[in-house]
Amino acid sequence: MSEIINHKKNQLINLLRDKGITNEKVISIMEKIPRESFIDPALKQMAYDDDALPIGHNQTISSPSIVAKMSQIIIEEDKMDKVLEIGTGCSYQTVVLSYLFKKVVSIERIKSLYIKSKKIVSDFNRNNIKLIFGDGYMGSKIDAPFDAIIITAAPNEIPKSLIEQLKTHGRMIMPLNKNGKQILIRIKNTPKGIILKEIDDVLFVPMLKGIIQ
Repeated sequence: MSEIINHKKNQLINLLRDKGITNEKVISIMEKIPRESFIDPALKQMAYDDDALPIGHNQTISSPSIVAKMSQIIIEEDKMDKVLEIGTGCSYQTVVLSYLFKKVVSIERIKSLYIKSKKIVSDFNRNNIKLIFGDGYMGSKIDAPFDAIIITAAPNEIPKSLIEQLKTHGRMIMPLNKNGKQILIRIKNTPKGIILKEIDDVLFVPMLKGIIQ
């Protein structure tokens, strides 16, 4: 089984390069982190397929290519220390970010996923991750401002409350519902306002308000 998984992982890394992932640090992180640790054991053989997989509660772990793409876009070449992630899910993207930023603050609205992620993060011994059980729309004012914000669910409009927690010259990457489809967008927060760039069509779960105990 391990030989099959390693072979599929190598195929995935080649696929990421083919899909435009050029940041070697991101590639190295994707190669190092065992995606199978974040999913149901019954799905282990699918861990290195480039597909989103269910994690319960109508939520998914994003495909490796979208995790790599969002990581590459959000980090670019700048020195960026602190990132806010909205939607911890199974904490796969969270752990990836923890190798790119000095501090990761991640918010999950579904308590059972939050509890599960706390264990995973502890198992990986990632001491620079702060997990919060709460409403992602509220962000984390106590930890703000952030150099970067990454949203892993699609709202119908850009959350103003999160833009307010983004540093000047900081950036946000997120999917956005627009004209009946979802578009991955990058936002730069400038002194004159936000600059928005559309990246690609994507498919994420919806971003919802409130918490689920």
